[in-house]
Amino acid sequence: MKQLTLHKAGKKYSKEWIFRDLSYTFTVGKPVAITGPNGAGKSTLVKAISGVIPLNEGKIEYDDLPEDVWHKYLGISAPYLELIEEFTLKESVDFHQKFRPLISGMSTLDFLEKLNLEKHSNKFIRDFSSGMKQKLKLGFAFFSENEVLILDEPTANIDHKGYEWYMEEVQKLLPHKIVLISSNEPKEYTFCQDTLSILDFKV
Repeated sequence: MKQLTLHKAGKKYSKEWIFRDLSYTFTVGKPVAITGPNGAGKSTLVKAISGVIPLNEGKIEYDDLPEDVWHKYLGISAPYLELIEEFTLKESVDFHQKFRPLISGMSTLDFLEKLNLEKHSNKFIRDFSSGMKQKLKLGFAFFSENEVLILDEPTANIDHKGYEWYMEEVQKLLPHKIVLISSNEPKEYTFCQDTLSILDFKV
């Protein structure tokens, strides 16, 4: 069974530790919610796991793969990830596939239909609502080839219909992937079997 393991992980800014001595193993089919109040460091932990920022202490291992390789198996949706505003939706999906292919057998049109956005294929991303942008980020995470799925504030800016879509699609993936949900909204992670509170790793 594939595992993602943090060994005594620590991250600090200046002299303040955001978290320290964090050891935890994430496994396939056992989704985990990373919780804590706003500003506690949930997104910092997610960024460290996803390789956006380095740890100050400890290490992260994924199935004995080198750290500069395992991130190729990672899918992520997060508020700080930017979409290219000058692209149309179709151009954005085609560009994404140059770096991370969609799941086997899924075409660009299939992808757009999965998101119920096919009518907007020629619309520029800059003209999308915040909810449409969030759904596109989730779509890239859900329907691209990956083995580890990290979702930071997954339903931010989406309406009730978008929330229902999120819940339906994410639960299809749970048996097959390592899933981490960073959130302080319990409705986003009702399906998670375990909770990792960032407050437990404050110095």
